[in-house]
Amino acid sequence: MNTTSHEPTTKGKNSYTFEEFVEKRKNLDWYRDELFLQQAVKHFTGSEFISLHRAVLSFSPKVSSRWNRLAEQNARPEVRPYMVHYDAFNNRIDRIVRPMEMQQLEKEVFGEGLFSNKMRPWESFVKRMLIHQLGEAGVACPLTCTIGLIALLEEYPDENHPELQEILQHTKEGLEGDYAIGAQFMSEMQGGSDLPANVLEAVPDGKNYRLYGNKFFCSVAHADYSVVTAKITGSDKVSTFIVPSWMPGDKESEKRNGYQINRIKWKMGTAELPTGEIQYDGALAYPIGPVGKGIAVAVGIVLTLSRLEIGIACAGFMLRAARETKLYSDFRTVFGKKVKDYPLSARTLKRIENAAERTTAGAFKIYDLFLRLDRPLNPGIPKDQPLELRKQLFNLRELVLLQKICATNEGAEVLRDAISIFGGHGVMEEFSSLPRIFRDVVVNEQWEGPRNLLLTQIYRDIQRVADWYSPIEFVGSVLSGAPQEKVEHYAERLTDLLQKPVCGEISEESIMAAEEWDAFSDSFFKEYQQIALDELKKSTG
Repeated sequence: MNTTSHEPTTKGKNSYTFEEFVEKRKNLDWYRDELFLQQAVKHFTGSEFISLHRAVLSFSPKVSSRWNRLAEQNARPEVRPYMVHYDAFNNRIDRIVRPMEMQQLEKEVFGEGLFSNKMRPWESFVKRMLIHQLGEAGVACPLTCTIGLIALLEEYPDENHPELQEILQHTKEGLEGDYAIGAQFMSEMQGGSDLPANVLEAVPDGKNYRLYGNKFFCSVAHADYSVVTAKITGSDKVSTFIVPSWMPGDKESEKRNGYQINRIKWKMGTAELPTGEIQYDGALAYPIGPVGKGIAVAVGIVLTLSRLEIGIACAGFMLRAARETKLYSDFRTVFGKKVKDYPLSARTLKRIENAAERTTAGAFKIYDLFLRLDRPLNPGIPKDQPLELRKQLFNLRELVLLQKICATNEGAEVLRDAISIFGGHGVMEEFSSLPRIFRDVVVNEQWEGPRNLLLTQIYRDIQRVADWYSPIEFVGSVLSGAPQEKVEHYAERLTDLLQKPVCGEISEESIMAAEEWDAFSDSFFKEYQQIALDELKKSTG
């Protein structure tokens, strides 16, 4: 029988390929090829720049390639975290199952020793901004929570609890190459951000405590140690505790420290991050900080650092969005012209780039203030420092809050715009990281206090300090470097708003005042960012 061999035939005439774009994106170095970020580093780090620049140049390829691939693999829906509550012998273990890629990424990122005394603060800052560009909350949120736990341990050393010094060593410097992970469990079902509503009970047990009750929103549920707020038996005041997830020797046998993880929550974003509901039944807890001052301690130290980090993350998200939309708009041709050559698209690209640069400059400037101030973390509004220092500490406190609400809000707008540049491909999760980052930004708006809560806090803060720091002085200090007419404009608006019922009873007048306060806060902070950007560009030519 005769047989005839035929070559495979390609049906149709479409030979279009994305290979050029994909190859260029794959070969991007997120620091080497980001000249604006390098300019920001140079402007803010001064004499440190040359050695820091070299360190980040050496670090960046790892983030841009290997870690980025691991992050993409972690983002697949089929490998999201899930619970195994019992082992084969009916022992309650509450094992959180995560993909090997996530565990490897986490091990490598924490293995950098980003919080070690061996690493300079600015170097850690820039490296973290690059890590945030992965858009991988499964590792970025644990980093953020660990910063707060370390700061709390350093702020309140306690000779009566040598275990706390061991925990500090484990999280900050590592033990035999193993770096522990921190978490913060504060929210309860009835309270959310309302920490005074906590009812988790801390029962004295010698110099330690035992915890009983429920925490309802616990991110980084797989952490080694957690900061937990609770009320000591017989008290209506919240205190702060450090809780090991396992007692020494128990991690290997998966015997948890007197608590159970009821379930892993199903969230719209940060899906790779295990967020659990935890039931405490006698968990051993070490007290930390002043008794009954847990809210001030938690908010002034732990949450302040988390909010600061969210601003850094938003800068990273926007830088990545700007970089990838620029690359794609230069590659993609529609109706005979490249995307970048249409005025409407050019306008969107310019808006994305400006937001990314302004947010990055603002994040650097706030962190610069943070590093320059002596003891920048305070449980509450400072009262006992010299007046000028008090004012600068107050500026930092309010700028961190403003950055948190404004950068997350604008971050969602920027990511949505960036997705639109990609057209239909923008919502394809295998095509781009932007949909995942967009969802994470929206969730970041809710972390550590949603917008309205923080807007209220800022308003009340400014009212509370008016006797020693007038609104006019505050505006002039924060907007130092702006044209005088702008300073006067914002000072006048703020003074006027403080006389309105922004936090009053519901009425047409109070709703309108609330709307004005929201708009003012956003505009005021963007002015601060713009000053930072103008200063940066002026210094770098």
